[in-house]
Amino acid sequence: MAIKSTIYKAELQIANMDRHYYADHQLTIARHPSETDERMMVRVAAFALFAQERLEFCKGLSDTDEPDLWQKDLTGAIETWIDVGQPEERRIAKASGRANDVIVIAYAGRTSDIWWQGVRGKVERLRNVTVWSLGEGVAASLGGLAERTMRLQCTVQDGAAWLGSSAADPVPIEWSVLKAPAGA
Repeated sequence: MAIKSTIYKAELQIANMDRHYYADHQLTIARHPSETDERMMVRVAAFALFAQERLEFCKGLSDTDEPDLWQKDLTGAIETWIDVGQPEERRIAKASGRANDVIVIAYAGRTSDIWWQGVRGKVERLRNVTVWSLGEGVAASLGGLAERTMRLQCTVQDGAAWLGSSAADPVPIEWSVLKAPAGA
């Protein structure tokens, strides 16, 4: 018998002054049995950083044809595809053909640097792909915020971001841009 996902609930308040996006979201997050708190909370942080009205969590680890997050337009076409971790270059290329914008957020520190060197040559040619690498220790700090029921606040201002809860100090979300989309 397969182990089922664990359900987490989050009330997320977002104040993104850079994009003028201010909203409250009620999130239901299914944590796959093989997923860590760190990875799950990086998904939540990605949601907070790129939040829009129709952005939603997908099956992620449970379905190889879906990203961790996506936003579709009213016709069902994929506008934004967000993957967390270190996807294979073929997966990134396939996403690039299916979505208007593809965002990859790597979070494993030194391992992410090695991954990037391996996929860089092919991924850099994809015009609609953005690749970020979270700073060392950010994922672990975000993982410390994980609770079955969470009240989170995310603030983005002047290119800096913080994610915090009522029970813990805000975690600065630091990243470097490994690849920006063409024309950005």
